Amino acid sequence: MTRILSRLMVIIAVVLAVVVGGRAMSAQDRYTLKVPNGLAFSEFKGYEGWQTIAVSYNGGLLAVILGNPAMMDAFKAGVPGNGKPFPDGAKMAKIHWNPKKNESAPGQPLQPNTLHDIDFMVKDSKRFADSGGWGYGEFEYDDASDTFRLGTMTDNPPQGNDAKCGFACHTAVKKQDYVFTAYPKR
Repeated sequence: MTRILSRLMVIIAVVLAVVVGGRAMSAQDRYTLKVPNGLAFSEFKGYEGWQTIAVSYNGGLLAVILGNPAMMDAFKAGVPGNGKPFPDGAKMAKIHWNPKKNESAPGQPLQPNTLHDIDFMVKDSKRFADSGGWGYGEFEYDDASDTFRLGTMTDNPPQGNDAKCGFACHTAVKKQDYVFTAYPKR
């Protein structure tokens, strides 16, 4: 009886290891994604805890724009309005969601529903000297598979080229050191 119980416990342990291990192996590690010749998702570990710069609603998507401590310190010091550029190491993350209306709240506000994509920017004037000192990356999210992939950036050139993919669009705000988002009064 003890031998049968021991074998049963071993079988259960093996089955659990295979099931749990299989799930872990099939789950995507988003931190392995990297734009060719450009930004890696892993460069932005911890972005979820960064401070909010601003929120936006554009193209039917809700977004929160977050900044790492270097970015926030620069904004609080008056960059770019004071004529100074953002320092190397400044990073931004823009998280986009498909919205949904909260029917039970007063005024039925829009709120985040499913994740759409995450965009990243980093200031590194040596690494990205030919794109205003900024590197860009877009990582699209697929809700059905719970995975990310390199974004297609509806602007040209496509994301697959390198981390300069957002530069063409951001040249419109060259005087703001290529940053669209302002730090609003709080």
